[in-house]
Amino acid sequence: MSKFSEEELIIIALILDEEEEINSKKRKRKRTLWVHDLWKKREQEGEFLNLFNGLVDDEQKFYEYFRMTQYSFHILLGKIEANIKKQETHWRKPISPRERLAVCLRYLATGDSIKTISFSYRLGLSTVYQIIIEVCYAIIEIVMPEVMPVPTEQKWKEIASEFWTCWNFPNCLGAIDGKHVTIQAPPNSGSQYFCYKKTFSIVLLALVDAHYNFIAVDVGSFGKNSDGGIMAHSKLGKALDQNKLNVPPKEALPGTTNDVPYVIVGDEAFPLKTYLLRPYPGKQLDCNEKRVYNYRLCRARRVVENAFGLLSQKFRIYNRRMQAKPENADVIILTTCVLHNFIKKYDGKLTYVRDNKQTSEDHSTPINLMNISVQGGNATREAFGIRETYKHFFNSPCGSIPWQNNV
Repeated sequence: MSKFSEEELIIIALILDEEEEINSKKRKRKRTLWVHDLWKKREQEGEFLNLFNGLVDDEQKFYEYFRMTQYSFHILLGKIEANIKKQETHWRKPISPRERLAVCLRYLATGDSIKTISFSYRLGLSTVYQIIIEVCYAIIEIVMPEVMPVPTEQKWKEIASEFWTCWNFPNCLGAIDGKHVTIQAPPNSGSQYFCYKKTFSIVLLALVDAHYNFIAVDVGSFGKNSDGGIMAHSKLGKALDQNKLNVPPKEALPGTTNDVPYVIVGDEAFPLKTYLLRPYPGKQLDCNEKRVYNYRLCRARRVVENAFGLLSQKFRIYNRRMQAKPENADVIILTTCVLHNFIKKYDGKLTYVRDNKQTSEDHSTPINLMNISVQGGNATREAFGIRETYKHFFNSPCGSIPWQNNV
C-alpha cells in the first residue's frame, strides 16, 4: 500500500505539473533570445552596412581601415569567397563573405578586442571569433601556396642575387630570426610559454628575403625556447640539415674562385653551421676584419627585423596581448604573414633605403682568397672555415664596400 493518501498524491501531481510548466517557459524564453535584440539590427545599425559603402568611395580611408587597397581586398575575396560562404536557410540570412572578410581584417588591422568588434558589427561574440578563425584558415589554405611556396633552385638563386645587389651579401638565401608574440596566459600551461621578457608568448620564426617577403615561417613554439632550439626542431631546420629545400650547389663568391655553399644569416642566438652564418662572438673583437664581417652580416640580417617591424605596423594585433588559445593564435599569426606577402605582391613592393654604393674598383679579375682546409668531414670545423672565407672576402678588394671601415 502507498504511504501517501489520495489527497497528498493529488497535491504532488499539481506541484510537478507546475514545475514542468515553469521549465517549459524558461526553455521557450531561451529560444526567443537565441539572437539578441541588439544583433537583430545588424543590417540597419551594423558598422559594415553603414561604413563600408562610404569607404569604397575613398581609397585612402579604405586603406587605413583594412590596411590594404580595394584592389587587393577584392582579389582576396575572390580567392576565398567559396570557402567562407554559408548556405542560406529559411530561418535566417547568412553573413555575406564580404562582411566576414571585413570582420577578420578589421580584427587583424586594429587589434581591437573581439567584444569591441562584436558590438560595432552587431554580431555575437562567439560568431565574431568563429568568423575570424574560419577566414584565417581559408586564407592559409588558398593564398599561402601562392605567396609563400617552397622555393625552387632558380628562385633561391634569384633571392641570393637580390641580397648581393641590395645588401652586398653574396650567396645568401635569407635572414632568419624569431619574434615573441605576447598572448594571454594559457590555462594549466605552467612556465612553458613564459619567456625572458617576463610575458607569456609564442614564437614566430621567419626566414625573409631581401625585399622583406617571408620565405618560410614556423609558428607556435613555446616562448621559453631559444631561437636556435626552435630552428633545430622546426621543419625548416630539419629540411636544411637534410638538404631537402632545393638549395643550389656551392658557387664562387663574386670575383673569386672560392666556392662556398649558399647560406642564411642569423644573430648570436643561432648556432654556426655550414648553411647558417652568425657573427663572431664578443663585443671587443681582436681584429678589424672580424668587425667588418660582423657589420656586413648584421646589415644583411636586419632585413628580418625590418620585416617584423612592417608586420607589426600593418597588423596592430601585435601591439597588444593576443586573447586567443595558443592553437588559434598560431593560425592568426600565420595568416598575417601570408597577408603581408599578399599585400606586397598586389599593392606593390615597399620602398626602402639602400646604401650599396658602387665602388670604382674593378671586380672583374678573380683573386684567390685564403682556403681553409677541412679535415674528417667535421661539420663544425667546416662551418668555421666558411665563416673565415666570408670574413676574408668582405675585407678583400672584391667584397669590400667603401664605408665599411668607418662604422
